[in-house]
Amino acid sequence: MAAQYFEKRESIEQVEEGTQLAPKFDEHGLIPVVTTDYESGEVLMQGYMNQEAVEKTIQLGEAVYYSRSRKCLWHKGATSGLVQVIKELRIDDDQDCVWCRVDVKGGASCHVGYRSCFYRRIPCGDELKEGASPVLSFTESEKVFDPKAVYGDAPNPTQL
Repeated sequence: MAAQYFEKRESIEQVEEGTQLAPKFDEHGLIPVVTTDYESGEVLMQGYMNQEAVEKTIQLGEAVYYSRSRKCLWHKGATSGLVQVIKELRIDDDQDCVWCRVDVKGGASCHVGYRSCFYRRIPCGDELKEGASPVLSFTESEKVFDPKAVYGDAPNPTQL
């Protein structure tokens, strides 16, 4: 018999102060996930999990997400080898967001080849000329891997 990880959400006290895991999935059955490097704290990516992805993440000790564009589970690194090993898994106060602190085997988390999916900076405030559109600047100067060599001509998971 499979382990039951989730409890029914019964009270604010149970959810916010209790010890039971009772995640709140949205109307699409998803919960947002922020993933950071365990050592540096760098934000690597933001994704989503459904109930099955959370359960598999707990079981495997590796990050498993739900791909909204492909509408299926996505075991991070299954294709690329860039597996995210869970070092710590947390849930926020009202249990509607997950935080994965990971060690990335292979050093990258972004399908574009950069270490982090957050590889560009948006100028703000005084950096932006009045009336001008923001111009993104890169925070990483080189890719960790070549996506074409890893994924070939597979469709890009990003839907425009």
